[in-house]
Amino acid sequence: MNTTDQKTSVFDRAYDPVIQAAITFGAVILFVLSAKLINLTGLMDIPQRFPWMTAASFMLLFAMGNSVFSLASENMLKYWGRSIYSYLGLAVLSGVVAYFSSSMSIDEAGSYRWIYLVLTVGYLVFLGMMAFMRQIVEFAQKEEWNHPRIRRNQKKRGRDKDNGKR
Repeated sequence: MNTTDQKTSVFDRAYDPVIQAAITFGAVILFVLSAKLINLTGLMDIPQRFPWMTAASFMLLFAMGNSVFSLASENMLKYWGRSIYSYLGLAVLSGVVAYFSSSMSIDEAGSYRWIYLVLTVGYLVFLGMMAFMRQIVEFAQKEEWNHPRIRRNQKKRGRDKDNGKR
């Protein structure tokens, strides 16, 4: 078994954003149904806005995780496209689940409209930060970064030689 080919960290792989969103949506449904069950049994009083809070919480979890996983993608733009569509799908489907399970619209649930907006803007900022970090790392790994003076002097010498021959 060759261990050099295996990636040891979960963050070394670019997981498909659609699968990430599907797993996150499954968790939203699981938490909402669990809360309904707990409320029906009378073990605990769950607030009516809990499904909206669950949807927003898992959207934040998706945003952070997906942004980190985007670092390992080979084609950042393709990954971003799938990520943004997955996020939008997760937001809509989670909102529908929250609406039907709480019997409250997003406006009736209080400030969740603003929370959705802040999460969406935050997600785009997370993606932008990851892209910027990736560019910095790629630049740092280039040969010019390791020996900038040597490279500059070699270029200068090459120009001096060319000028002397003409």
